[in-house]
Order: sequence, then C-alpha cells, then structure tokens
Amino acid sequence: MSVDEKFTAIRKGLLEFLILKIISSDKVYVADMLERLRETEFTTQEGTLYPLLSKMRREGLVDYEWQESDAGPPRKYYELTAKGTSQLADLSDYWKQINATISRLGR
Repeated sequence: MSVDEKFTAIRKGLLEFLILKIISSDKVYVADMLERLRETEFTTQEGTLYPLLSKMRREGLVDYEWQESDAGPPRKYYELTAKGTSQLADLSDYWKQINATISRLGR
C-alpha cells in the first residue's frame, strides 16, 4: 500500500477543516474552492464537495447566498456562520496540538 493510499482517510477527514479555512477568508463560490484545493494534495471534485457543504449547512457551520453572475445563472456563495467560525478555531487549536505531538514524538 502506498503512502498516498494510507493517508486517504486522513485527507478526507481534513477536507471539512480546509473548507472552513477557505470560506473564512471571504464568501466563496464552489468553483473557487475547487480551484484552491486543486493546487494541493486535497484535490477533490464537485461530487465530493457539494454533499460536504450540504452537511456543513445542516450542522449550522456555513450558509450561502445567491448572487447574480455575468457568466450565467446565479451562484451560491458560501460563508461561515458564527458556529462555523467557532468550529474553525477549535479545529485550528486541535491541529496545533497534533503537530506538536508529532514533533515531540519524532525527537
């Protein structure tokens, strides 16, 4: 089994964290999220992202608003809710703890 295959579950679990980070910077359209992820090892597809965003919306982490587009139909632009901002802060703290643990154990 390759290293890439071994880390598939970890990448999938981190995707929500990364989406929260991307959305935290500004209101974001799905195509923009996919583009930002495409530049990383977290490349994903609409078929993965839309169900995740729907789940995050049901959990109250994100919301969206429709905006007119010059290039076609209106688009959904996602933004963090207060709960999403809090969740992002918690996940960021947890990520720092994990990194510190890995560094400490690797000595």
